[in-house]
Order: sequence, then C-alpha cells, then structure tokens
Amino acid sequence: MNRLNDALSRRKSYEPLMGSQSEVLDTSVDEDDTGLDPFSWVDYSIFFLLGIAMLWAWNMFLAAGPYLQVRFADNDWLLTNFQSGELTVSTATNLGTMIILSKIQSKASYPRRIVISLLINMLVFTLLAFSTKLFLNISPSAYFGVLIVMVFFASLASGFCQNGAFAFASSFGRDEYMQAIMTGQGVAGLLPSIAQIILTLSVPDDDADETVGTGSSSAAFAYFLTATGVSLVTLIAFGYLQKRHHRIKHLRRYRKHQTRHSEDRDDLSIEEHDPLSSSIMASSVMSRRYVPLSRLFRKLLPLALAVFTTFLITMCFPVFTQQIFSVTDPAKAGPLLQNAVFIPLGFLVWNIGDFLGRVSSGFTALRTPLVTRPYMLFVLALARVVFIPLYVSCNINGRGAWIASDAFYLLIIQLPFGFTNGLLGASSMIGANEWVDVEEREAAGGFMGMCLVGGLTAGSLLSFIAARA
Repeated sequence: MNRLNDALSRRKSYEPLMGSQSEVLDTSVDEDDTGLDPFSWVDYSIFFLLGIAMLWAWNMFLAAGPYLQVRFADNDWLLTNFQSGELTVSTATNLGTMIILSKIQSKASYPRRIVISLLINMLVFTLLAFSTKLFLNISPSAYFGVLIVMVFFASLASGFCQNGAFAFASSFGRDEYMQAIMTGQGVAGLLPSIAQIILTLSVPDDDADETVGTGSSSAAFAYFLTATGVSLVTLIAFGYLQKRHHRIKHLRRYRKHQTRHSEDRDDLSIEEHDPLSSSIMASSVMSRRYVPLSRLFRKLLPLALAVFTTFLITMCFPVFTQQIFSVTDPAKAGPLLQNAVFIPLGFLVWNIGDFLGRVSSGFTALRTPLVTRPYMLFVLALARVVFIPLYVSCNINGRGAWIASDAFYLLIIQLPFGFTNGLLGASSMIGANEWVDVEEREAAGGFMGMCLVGGLTAGSLLSFIAARA
C-alpha cells in the first residue's frame, strides 16, 4: 500500500512534446512548477466513484439477465435475442453520443455533462426498479420495447458521463485522476460477478425454479435501485468536487493578482466580496478554443489505435466466457465447477485481472515505458489477438478442450487477458495528456473516450463472428 501511495502522490511528470522531464511533484504546496493542482486523495476518490458510476448502469443490466429471461420466457425470439438487442442499442447510442459531444467543445461544460448523465441514470433505473413490481401483466414484446427505451437513455447518459469525466479529469493535468476513473470502472465489473456467484450458491437446487419465478423480481428491483443509489451518491460527491475545484482556482488567481498589484487593493474588492460566485461566473463565460478532431488524431494516433484495438479484441471474451464449461465431470465436480457457477466464475477471474491491470497503471515505473513509446503500446494491444485461439481451444459448450485443465483456462487465459486489458487500456487513456498541449487536454480526454467506445462498438459487432468459432 505504501508503494501505491508513493507512486500516486509523488510521480514524475514527463512532457514528450517539450522533450524534457519535470521535477518530482511537491504535493505540500498549492501549486507546482507546471501550474497543476496538488494531488488530493479526496479528488482521486471522487473520480474513482465516477468510474464506478460510469459502468454500473450496464453491469446492472447484465446482473438482471435472469429476471429478464423470466419476463421474456413466453417469447422464444426475445428470449434468444434480447441481450443482443441491448448490446446493439447500447453501443450504437454510446458511440453516436461520444462523436457528437466530441465535436461540441468551444462552450462545452464538462461538469454539466456529468451531472446530466447522473440525473438521467437516476430516473431510468428508478423507473426500471418499479417496473419489476408494477405492470407485470404486459406482454413480453411491450416490456422489451420499454427495456430498449431505457437502454437507449442509459447509454445516452453513459456517453455524457464518459465524455464529461474523461475531459474534466484531463483538465486537472494529473495522470492519477484518469487512472482513478479507469480503476473505478474495473470495480464496477467485479461486483456483479461476485453477487451472481453468491446468489447461485445460496439457492438449493430443489428451490431453484421457485426462486427464479419469485425471488428474481426482488433481486432485479434491488439491482436497479442500487444503480439509482450509486448515481445519487456520485452526484453529491461530484458537486463537492466542483465547489472545491472552483475555490482552489479562485484562490490561485487571487494570490497571483495580489502579488502583482499589492499596491491597488481596490481592484480586488469584487472578488473579496464573494470569491466563489465570482470564480463560477468567470469560468462560466469562458469559451474554449475548438480543437479539431483531425489534429487530435494526428497527435494521438498510436494511443488512439491502442485503446481502440485493446477494447475491440476484449469484446470477444464475453462471448467465449458464457460458452466455456468446466472440463471436470459434472458428477464429480464441486459447486464452483457446475456450469451455473463456473461461467460467472470465469467472468469474475477476468474482472479481477482487469482490475489489477488498471491499478498497476498507477505505478509510474510500469506505465512510463508504455506511454513514452505509444507505438509499442499499440503493438502490445494488437498482440492480444493471440488470446482468441486460446479461447477456441477451451471446452466450448462441452465439446472438449485441447488442454483439459480448468486452471489453465482461468489462470493462463482469463486472468492475463483481463490484466492486459486493464493495463493497456488505462495506460492509453492516461498517456494522452502527455502528447497534447495544455489547452488541448480536455478535448483529448473526450477524444480518447470516443476511441474507447468505438473499440467496444466494433468489438461487439465482430463478437458475433467469434461466437461461431
């Protein structure tokens, strides 16, 4: 833990554009030599929470899968295709939102976009929670229509949150805050897998059918309402972050003005009267210089390709994981090796690797060699394609595995595939700040978020091919 604290709080900031390295940041002062805010664990924690909220919505849709299967049980087509429908609407909406928002920069309020996304999520998941208790007699087709509309708005909110959070974190100029968002996303992937395993193990086989018919409604209500709670807590925490950020920026401007014009106190009277409102007013009317996406693409080409490729290849893992069974004879297998538990166990191991990779990106010694050599980062991301034939070699739908070992599947395939996704994806996002000018950082954050979502969208489409492997 001390090593993680040291890596996050006292890092070396490199500037490839300038061709030199700056000194170690001193977090004991209000401002370092580069004009950055001092590192704050409070800020880090709030960005971490934003990362959780960013992916929590989609993970709640996944966690509610068993309940949705019950709602669509009378319609064979919906039962087979509702998850594909969710995925298609989600990725297309998310990508379209990110592209549009990335082009709207000059007068964009990134904090406002974050607030809008959290409010939309609160409304959507509150309605979904009550849908598990009310209007239970509507047809599967009608409920699917309601679900798709909710997925659309949740994905719209996700696009606003991703664009706003990545851009706002980039404006601080601190790599740690981008890493906090990526790590929070990793946590959001861990919890649903853990919950699904616990729920499955806690239900006796004799009561399974009864639980699916009745208890799943209560579980879905809890899943959706939890998403509302996460968004509410994040909204409150982010409001505090905004106010704190405004105060720090105003105090810095006040001190500089006082130093330069100490003989003329009258010039400061307005700001002294109400410093917080003065700061907010000043920042609200300030417009940004538009940064063309083509310029960002030229400067960030290898990093953009790296994050796109990383998540494109990653999207094959959900398809294979839900089809791979344990190689152990079911009659001799323990509870963890039964298909109902082994499949979510595969998701859990992958997400553990992903989380560890995102955390590891916080260590400068591990991240710096990647970020300072962005084309190597892209090559490593492309090399992850080797995991696809490894998945094909496993026990897909019980047809047998080339290497008859569950440990090989979990520890040699799932864990490293998740780890490389977390490390390469987070390093690509974090490194963008180092290759653009200061005034381009916010736009770069939104642009890299768009590339990430683009990789997910392309990967989700190609995953249908991987499913036939």
